[in-house]
Amino acid sequence: MVVAFNVTGDERGEWAVLHVSGELDLVTSPVLRQRVHDVVAEGRHSLVLDLSEVFFCDSSGVGVLIATRRLLRSCQGRLRLILPAEGVDGGASRGAGAHVNRVLGALGVRRLFDVHPDLASAVSEEARPLSA
Repeated sequence: MVVAFNVTGDERGEWAVLHVSGELDLVTSPVLRQRVHDVVAEGRHSLVLDLSEVFFCDSSGVGVLIATRRLLRSCQGRLRLILPAEGVDGGASRGAGAHVNRVLGALGVRRLFDVHPDLASAVSEEARPLSA
């Protein structure tokens, strides 16, 4: 079964939300990078990247996440990621999203991101990120 890469957007209050699904790799990461730049160009500086449906992420995908963090910090913006925690539901989260969580952890860059388990938490002003 082939799952197509897709990025859809919506808004939750002051937050722009990009829902990403599929593989985030060398071929697809420029699409996400462009969508992030479009959001920032529209004047939105509070961004949530919902990566809960991304089942594969390579170094180019990680590069886009780091570049997004850098871009938003440069304009005093905020970035939050939605990633499922590993081992939730007896390991049922080993599919989509958990892979990105593992990759960021393995590379030692997960601590750079404000990570949340779901959209409600990510857009909440009382949000408490998951521990690194």
